[in-house]
Formats: sequence, structure tokens, C-alpha cells
Amino acid sequence: MNLFSSWATIQEFLLKGGPAIWAIAALSVLTLALILWKIWRLVLMGAWAGQKTERAVQAWEDGDIATAQAMLAQRRSLRAVVARTAMQADRDPAFNDAEAREEIHRVARNQLAEARTGLRALELIATIAPLLGLLGTVLGMITAFQTLQDAGARADPAALAGGIWEALLTTAAGMAVAIPAGIALTWFESVADTAQTSMEDAITRILTRRPKDRAQTLSAAE
Repeated sequence: MNLFSSWATIQEFLLKGGPAIWAIAALSVLTLALILWKIWRLVLMGAWAGQKTERAVQAWEDGDIATAQAMLAQRRSLRAVVARTAMQADRDPAFNDAEAREEIHRVARNQLAEARTGLRALELIATIAPLLGLLGTVLGMITAFQTLQDAGARADPAALAGGIWEALLTTAAGMAVAIPAGIALTWFESVADTAQTSMEDAITRILTRRPKDRAQTLSAAE
């Protein structure tokens, strides 16, 4: 019984809000789907898994090349992919320093682009949801004042207040969608920024603290 009552309330809410509230309702569903999909993608990319990569980089700095590469061989997290690429490029005599850095940065850019996929959509929702709510309110206010004008001297203040109340529903709904979208956007951006900082740190440590045999090979080639 409560379920049917809740559904009836939702239907009444949607009908009173007009076309704008339907658009906002669609955005709310899209926002929830985007947030859940983005969390799932970041988990698959290992956005919060950096300890293994840190230990591998530490082993590399200690000169234990085989262990460092073995620790990252089967890892698929974005930090591990970039660190593994840096180690492989650094050990490959076919690459000079500039070429190695370019290859590493190419892989890092691709990983970060994938980590930021979907953020533009959330940013757009956070921007247009309040505007849709405001549009619905303005249209509702226009309708309410047209009704007041038609009523003339027989205007009922209670009816006018009810029309304004219904018009303001869309503003509240738009903000209710925009706020979670904005919070999720900021959170996902912070996750991507943290991953970028971590990758840059790993790249710098791998390339500037390379094992001696690599440095000697490059010097001999020069």
C-alpha cells in the first residue's frame, strides 16, 4: 500500500511540475547511472590501488629490476600501466631519453583521459539542471499570473499561492539533481588528479634513479 501511495505521489509531483520536471527527472536517472558507471570504471582501472606500484618503484630504486618488473607484469591499474611502461622504455636501448619520455607521457595521457571519461557529462548536468528548474519556475509563474489576470476581481489568493508553489517545485528538483552531480564531479576529478600526481612521481623516480647499467649504456651510445 505504501508503495502505491509513493508512486501516486511521484506521479502527482511530475504532473504538477510540467515538461521541465520530466526533463529533470530524466537527468536524475542519467546522473545516477553515470555516477555508478564511473565508480565501476575507476574500480576496474585501479584508481585507488597504488600500493603495489609504490613497492615496485621502490624496488626499482633499490636496483632490483627483475622484482620491480615482475610486480607490475600482470597489473592493470592505471598507475601500474604507466610505471611498467616507464620501466620498459627506460630499459630499451632503442629509446633515447627524449623518446622514452614521449612514449611514457603518451601512455599516461591515455590512462588519464580514460579516468576522466564521463566527467564532461556530469559537468553539463550540474550546469543545466538548475537552469531547467528555473525555466520551469518561470513558465509556471507566467501561467499563474495569466490565471490571476483572467480571474480579475474574483482572483483567489490561495489559488495564486498554489500555482506559485507548484512552479517552485522545478527549481527545487533542479537543485536536487545538480548538487549530487557537482559533488560527484568534484570527487572524480580529485581521484583523477591524485592518480596524475602519483603517476608523475613514479615516472620521475623511475627515469631519474635508473639502474647504473642503463645510464652507462646511454653514455656509451652518446
